[in-house]
Amino acid sequence: SFDSFPNGLAAINGPDAIPQAGLLQIVAFVGFLELFVMKDSANGAEPGDFPGDFRNGALDFGWDTFDEETKLSKRAIELNN
Repeated sequence: SFDSFPNGLAAINGPDAIPQAGLLQIVAFVGFLELFVMKDSANGAEPGDFPGDFRNGALDFGWDTFDEETKLSKRAIELNN
């Protein structure tokens, strides 16, 4: 269980730390997601055409059907959250 691991930096470096292989696996997985899965679609590609659009065509909740005023309003609401 997670109770066997300490909090903070002691979880990385200490007598009861997460095993080195497990920590490497976590870092490798996050690196894989950053490089190959969570690509910013706005760098010259569809969908969405705005910075921060990480949908990559996998999820579509009807964003492309909204008019520009509605899109702008929804972005402002999200930024204010």
